[in-house]
Amino acid sequence: MESGHSLTHLEARVLAAIERYIRAEGVAPTIAELASNLRLKSKGTVHRYVQSLIAKGRLERHGNGWRGLRIVGLDMPDSPSNVRRLSAPAKIVSLSHLPADSNVNNPLSLPAETDRHTSGDFRIPLLGRIAAGQPIEAIEDANYLDLAAFFIGPDRYALRVTGESMIDVGILDGDTVILRKQNTAQSGDIVVALIDGQEATLKRLGHTNDGVVELIPENTSMDVMRYDAARVSFQGVLVGQLRSY
Repeated sequence: MESGHSLTHLEARVLAAIERYIRAEGVAPTIAELASNLRLKSKGTVHRYVQSLIAKGRLERHGNGWRGLRIVGLDMPDSPSNVRRLSAPAKIVSLSHLPADSNVNNPLSLPAETDRHTSGDFRIPLLGRIAAGQPIEAIEDANYLDLAAFFIGPDRYALRVTGESMIDVGILDGDTVILRKQNTAQSGDIVVALIDGQEATLKRLGHTNDGVVELIPENTSMDVMRYDAARVSFQGVLVGQLRSY
């Protein structure tokens, strides 16, 4: 396949793994399957190289999340597994339920120890800026990044993400998100919304006019979720994200 953009060694490995999977299964692999096939622990690394292959014109999306990835110029095999996978009903991807107590309208109950402050130093040196495009020198200075200001406090809690409904903003399956506990939110916030006092989900808050709340997945293959406002309560707003490599 001709392209004006050469591939790095790992990009070529990722592309080859996707092609092998498509030829065998009829659809593209999920991020977890691709990471497993490549023996990579970090789904973030896989996601980054897939995005690079899309930018270089080697991959393109045709909906259906990761299953909708296509290799440019490669005909999709018409296999039974392809028909079976693509005809499966879509699932609503949500986070695990938040801790619940007897009050279903306020199910978030943070452990008592989260209210205690420790005397440890949660700062790390902030040594400058670095471009993600052209390399520049990172210049040392005396600044520090205070992690406690972002992630630690009596109003903070963490949740582990499951699913791919927020992948287009870089929130991947297995990531940990940090939330600020609050029961109000503004349009555009990424929120933990509780539906019918039972199901918690991480979505971007859309318009809330006419008594209807929009919960928007950041995944172009998934539909906007709309609920009567009385069915939805807010449990927190996204303030940070953690991922290990």
